[in-house]
Amino acid sequence: MQENNTITFIFLAILLLLVIIICFLMYQLLQFKKSKEDAEKSFYALEMKVNDLQLETLESKLNPHLFKNILNSIQSHAYQTYFALDKLANVLDYILYESKKKFVTAKEEIDFALNLIEINKIKISPLFELKIKTNINKEDKLYEQPLLAPLISIDLIENAFKHADLQSADAFISVVFEFRDNAFFMTVSNKISDKKVLKKERSGFGHTTLEHRLRIIYKNNFKLDKFIENDIYIAHLKIDLLEYKTEMLATGR
Repeated sequence: MQENNTITFIFLAILLLLVIIICFLMYQLLQFKKSKEDAEKSFYALEMKVNDLQLETLESKLNPHLFKNILNSIQSHAYQTYFALDKLANVLDYILYESKKKFVTAKEEIDFALNLIEINKIKISPLFELKIKTNINKEDKLYEQPLLAPLISIDLIENAFKHADLQSADAFISVVFEFRDNAFFMTVSNKISDKKVLKKERSGFGHTTLEHRLRIIYKNNFKLDKFIENDIYIAHLKIDLLEYKTEMLATGR
């Protein structure tokens, strides 16, 4: 009888010890999980601060560059100054007010880009073929939601006017804006000039800025293709805003 009591006591002691060990391990696991979540939140907060700082730096370089191009265009074609200044006022309003926002709607960005194109038109002959097309699904719920980074269309437009062959009989610039299937599309193409463009110290900054901003903001939710076919330079940008919005909601951004 006494031997049975001893065995029972030992069994209960072992069982109690196992319960204590299991509880301790669960507590350690919960603490580890909480520490991991806190570390991830801290890392994410730090990453956002770094990204915001990078974007501020990029935009501070971008805007003066844009102003210089616009003013040079207007100055070189004084006979169209009134019309150009009207468009410039719209562009300046967008840059001074809307571009300070983290995001704008696709409608606002496309309207801005169309004004920018009108200003650049004064560089070219009235006979030059400039094709502008919009294919917008205005019923798309994301079309007027602020999900698009402001000034994202500048580089592709400026590059086309800078490097297009304005003298050739078959020269052209084509700009197509689309919004469909919850995504923003922009395709810019132009016949490349045979004349060598003089490289400047800041040449290529626009492309670097655009790709850098896209990577920082949209990560894997964009695609930027640039290629040449038969002396035609083509740039195609797609930003999947639905996927991006889904990720924003999932991460609580």
